[in-house]
Amino acid sequence: MMISSKGRYALRVMIDLAQHRDEGYVSVKTICDRQEVSMKYMESIIAMLNKAGFVESLRGKVGGYRLTRENAAYSVGEIVALAEGSLAPIPCLENGAAECERAGQCMTLPIWKNLDKIIYNYLNSVTLQDVLDQNFEEK
Repeated sequence: MMISSKGRYALRVMIDLAQHRDEGYVSVKTICDRQEVSMKYMESIIAMLNKAGFVESLRGKVGGYRLTRENAAYSVGEIVALAEGSLAPIPCLENGAAECERAGQCMTLPIWKNLDKIIYNYLNSVTLQDVLDQNFEEK
């Protein structure tokens, strides 16, 4: 499993907005400058987050984006899963995948299922607030 730049940047955007939530709406340009990400790429990530209801927008001079929930109400897992689609370590465990013809005799399938469960549980146990507080090493 490899988290793409889209997943990493989506998480960075959400952390940035969480860090600066007391500033109200934050412009995409400000986020781009702080995160050193191109405007075009950032706009596609923000659009995805906005469509999913993770952020809300306000147009105009003081407009921009802000989180729709409290920092502790967002898990790292849901943010990364939104951007990535699937975090499954092998294709046959992805959502909607047809069962592998070897599933009944696959000696390694339980390993991958357990790894998938560990990844899911860990990433969903860490919130944006945990990241801000650096309180995730022992989860």
